[in-house]
Amino acid sequence: VVLVGLLLEDLLVEAAERAAQLTARMRLLHHQSRDTLHPAPLDETVEALVGFGGPALGTVGALVALAAGVLLGLIWSDAHLLEAGIEPVLVLLLFVTFLGVPFAAIGRSLRDARFLGAVGLVNFVLVPLIALGLSRFVADDPALLFGVLLVLLTPCIDYVIVFAGLAGGAADRLLAAAPLLMLAQILLLPCYLLLFIGPAGVAAVEVGPFARAFLLLIVVPLTAAALVQALAKRHRAVRVAERSMSKLEVPLMMATLFTVVASQAGAVGAAASQLIVLIPIYVGFLGIMAIVGAWAGRLFRLDVPATRALAFSGATRNSLVVLPLALALPPALALTPVVVVTQTLVELLGMVVFLRLIPKLVPSQRSPARPASAPSGR
Repeated sequence: VVLVGLLLEDLLVEAAERAAQLTARMRLLHHQSRDTLHPAPLDETVEALVGFGGPALGTVGALVALAAGVLLGLIWSDAHLLEAGIEPVLVLLLFVTFLGVPFAAIGRSLRDARFLGAVGLVNFVLVPLIALGLSRFVADDPALLFGVLLVLLTPCIDYVIVFAGLAGGAADRLLAAAPLLMLAQILLLPCYLLLFIGPAGVAAVEVGPFARAFLLLIVVPLTAAALVQALAKRHRAVRVAERSMSKLEVPLMMATLFTVVASQAGAVGAAASQLIVLIPIYVGFLGIMAIVGAWAGRLFRLDVPATRALAFSGATRNSLVVLPLALALPPALALTPVVVVTQTLVELLGMVVFLRLIPKLVPSQRSPARPASAPSGR
């Protein structure tokens, strides 16, 4: 209740500031429109009329979507049918997110060796050690153990970009790192499972779901966004549409959260007595990774947006991608898919908290000795 109260207070402050800006802007546009020699540009009028955005509204909207999804998932027996809508709405969300990322910035981010090194250290050195330690609490149950390790050892490559951007993180750098993260987890996941579980863990890993997810959730929306950005430079109507679509990020995020939670809440509720032990593990992981991400950002002397992006990258996991792997496991591990889904639900709620926590943990006043965007040539 306290958290919601603080979020609503932030939203009201932001809404008041945005309303004042909108009023001033509309007055200016009104005066311009009275002058026939200098009419108000159509794209500026559209921008002024489009609704609010920003972290405060995004956080409150996410809370509403999560609550509605849980409610529907628990009272509607066929809510699992919504699972078919997860990928389409996620593709739309990523497309709108990529529209706001200048593609020149992606090229610069690929040369940012310090950020990529920090992402690699956090996700493939520190996270496996933390995941191994947390998994000891369920080491006596093979299905729980396999599910916890499977989901915690794979870094997210899709909606992490959205949440990091809403919290002032460097979305362009996360987008540039996505192919490297995907390739690295495909190669390293069997090695980690072999070390932590044994040969049975390696046999369960397939490349297919990872490749499909990368093509569908990264390549397709990224290509579409690049095409729209190119057309916007030549056609005014496309430019207006592009700027209007960029305001849909929060509604699409709410739709994604609602669809995921509503489709999975029933399965989690049915096995709640067995899954309750996982909640402190997943919550503990989020808390640890928030601190580790902030620490690693300082260690690598990253700027504030890069450090916030690093914290989100370390905390979010690739649950929507590894879920098909969990569903293909033998009957002895039939509970593993629900273990993965439980992490998704805890993580989504955690991301709502992260939208307010990470900016406070990594405040914008901090200034590093060297900017992270500068390529390391020495």
